Amino acid sequence: MELLELIETLNSAHGPSGDEGSVRAVIEKLAAPYADEVSIDTLGNLIVRKKGSGPKVLFAAHMDSIGFIVTHIEEKGFLRVGRLGGISPKEAVYTPVRFKNGVRGLLVPEEKADFGKLKLDECFLDIGARSEEEAKQLVRVGDTAVYDTAVFANEGSGQVFSPYLDNRISCAVLLSALERLPRDCPNDLYFAFTVQEEVGLRGARTAAFGVDPDYGIAVDVTDVDDTPGSEKSGTTQLGKGAAVKVMDSSVICYPAVVAKLEDLAQKHNIPVQRDILRGGGTDAGAIHTTRMGVRTGGISVPCRYIHTPNEASDLADARACADLVLAFAQAEL
Repeated sequence: MELLELIETLNSAHGPSGDEGSVRAVIEKLAAPYADEVSIDTLGNLIVRKKGSGPKVLFAAHMDSIGFIVTHIEEKGFLRVGRLGGISPKEAVYTPVRFKNGVRGLLVPEEKADFGKLKLDECFLDIGARSEEEAKQLVRVGDTAVYDTAVFANEGSGQVFSPYLDNRISCAVLLSALERLPRDCPNDLYFAFTVQEEVGLRGARTAAFGVDPDYGIAVDVTDVDDTPGSEKSGTTQLGKGAAVKVMDSSVICYPAVVAKLEDLAQKHNIPVQRDILRGGGTDAGAIHTTRMGVRTGGISVPCRYIHTPNEASDLADARACADLVLAFAQAEL
């Protein structure tokens, strides 16, 4: 399946932090034909194993997204919500959302709200209900909602615009690499599609503890420095290739792993760039401190407008990331 089609398929599934069951089921169905073992741990991580006799290598891409959770249903049928992960109300308002059961709505600010200092408590979801009773027939307190915006790519540009490229594009990267692995692998490979990354790297912590890998590679998006007025919170650019992580706020990557990734990129003619992220972290932060420590690195997909209703990446960069995952999976370590 092509990357764009994979992204569309994954985005059609519900999967905010703590409620990843639907997207996990989609990924499991796509991964199972290429796996020797498939398991789900207690927290909900999907672990796909490709057996080998060499070192254990854990590739982790979180499958959860940011989202909303219903906290109150008001008398006139409007919903108050809390955040699941890093949502900015100013970026989210007037954006359509959908619930797992198909109910749709719109996030709207109160008329009295100061938009410049907008808080989520000053916003509500309008699902078209005319009363509390009518709203309760559609949703319940504790139900979760995600952005309901479109996936599209302009012909010839190579760029894709989509909600939740963070981190469905990296899940697509791992699935693409898994599909192309040979039957006999030199290393013992574990592809972890993790839960609850957006609320504290929680899934990666249990996945890494359970696998106990020799090497860990977190695959995620990273911020860019290629848009007008960039605040230079990242170092990457769209269209310049896979980003080899050096550090972010959660990890300083193992130098030998960084060097190995860059050597493999050169050997296989894979375009790469260096990734230093000044704010934010990835599953690498939880993996590298597991047990006695794990030799950890990161492969990142450059992404614009992270955590907004529409993010942007270059499909060529994602393909380069899949190529680099494939190369590391088969490398002598």
